[in-house]
Amino acid sequence: MSIHIGAKAGQIAEAVLLPGDPLRAQFVAETYLDSPECYSRIRGMLGFTGHYKGKMVSVQGTGMGIPSVSIYAHELINEYGAKRLIRIGTCGALQESMKLGEVVLAQAACTDSSVNRIRFQGCDFAPAASFQLLLTAHGAAEKRGVSVRVGTVLTSDTFYADEPDSWKIWARYGVLAAEMETAALYTLAAGHNVQGLSILTVSDSLVTGETASSEQRQQSYTDMMEIALQVATS
Repeated sequence: MSIHIGAKAGQIAEAVLLPGDPLRAQFVAETYLDSPECYSRIRGMLGFTGHYKGKMVSVQGTGMGIPSVSIYAHELINEYGAKRLIRIGTCGALQESMKLGEVVLAQAACTDSSVNRIRFQGCDFAPAASFQLLLTAHGAAEKRGVSVRVGTVLTSDTFYADEPDSWKIWARYGVLAAEMETAALYTLAAGHNVQGLSILTVSDSLVTGETASSEQRQQSYTDMMEIALQVATS
């Protein structure tokens, strides 16, 4: 039993969806899982396990940012034997052609965080998705007729930047979107020899200033959720 999750042995599946928002975790569980059971309410970070098309799946809220997602991913892997960790989160578009509601499959993640430089003694590590999960997600999207973007994202430690145009250098180099967790997830997955993937939905645009509501972020991004569930059970 881990200190931040507190579930008992056997209560968490090998495949876990990881929304940052615990209310999104609850929405996924209640909408898609058969007979979901809540195994954790610690710190309000809800976790559920149920079945999707006959296969056991868990969904665990992680909170925002590298430190928070790192805690939950570490405990899921080391305390509960999670093998496939699939982030379902939101992101801010860095490219003008991207629209609110588009789905992004994060092939790799840049970061402005120092966490990996500390871990790798001043060197840079290139956090990348599990190719198997990425390929499965892309195929699932095609079958559903969902157009997705595949590419690099920026995992940032800063939501409200002091320099409002700092994102433009990343956009110039083709980075699709900014978010706050993927680089950590991919690094931990690599270090523990498990599979990680981030499936994201554009909820904001740093180019146009458009933004979605909190309710839309919690409940409207069903394409991302359904692709992730297909990946989790494949």
